Amino acid sequence: EITVEAYALTDTGRVRNMNQDYIYSSPERVGTLPNLFLVADGMGGHRAGDYASRYTVENLVVYLHGQTQGSPVMQLKTGIREVNERLYEESRRREELKGMGCTLVAAVAEADTLYVANVGDSRLYLISGGAIRQITRDHSYVEEMVAMGRMDRGSEYYNSHKNIITRAMGIERAVEADFFEAELHPGDYFLLCSDGLTNMVDDETICRIVTGGGSLKDKAARLIGEANRQGGVDNIAVVLVRPEEGGGAVC
Repeated sequence: EITVEAYALTDTGRVRNMNQDYIYSSPERVGTLPNLFLVADGMGGHRAGDYASRYTVENLVVYLHGQTQGSPVMQLKTGIREVNERLYEESRRREELKGMGCTLVAAVAEADTLYVANVGDSRLYLISGGAIRQITRDHSYVEEMVAMGRMDRGSEYYNSHKNIITRAMGIERAVEADFFEAELHPGDYFLLCSDGLTNMVDDETICRIVTGGGSLKDKAARLIGEANRQGGVDNIAVVLVRPEEGGGAVC
């Protein structure tokens, strides 16, 4: 049996006047899932991005609460497909929501395995043994170019085009999430976050903050504070989770 401790925090940042990031964090059971963590980053004018991220998270949670069987991956896969289709229909029905969409990263920790689903460029990191590793792969124009060997990560062109995402919830009737699995060990952390964090704060700094002193709440606040110190040009969302073994906390 795995128990998890989590702290979730989101911030508008220093430039935007509205927060279109939406988060969900349940260390407790959701339906048959032992826990559930979600981050969505909205896109679209006016309130559309805000609507898309909130709709996606809330409806996925409702869907998963209603499930009575199936592996975490199966439940996430069918839930994401269903919610995406409903979000797409909503955008076609209402003029003010036209073209809305959002990223989504979802995680469930079961026993010693972390199950992750990803659409877009919000990320999940695993921090283990003092090292940080990005588990998800961004669905972004620049990352696809890097994968084909046609662009250098971190180049000027990369940095100026990394906001173009190639997959999102609500943009088309059908969407495919990518799925990842990672092994969990006592003392590990995992972090779900929007690009408002990762565009401002490098992986090494994230790792240093997460493995440093203080509670999960302190660390989440420090991550957001660092993103704002570096400019805070976008909304910032962080969900920081520490799995523990059933017998009590292991550090």
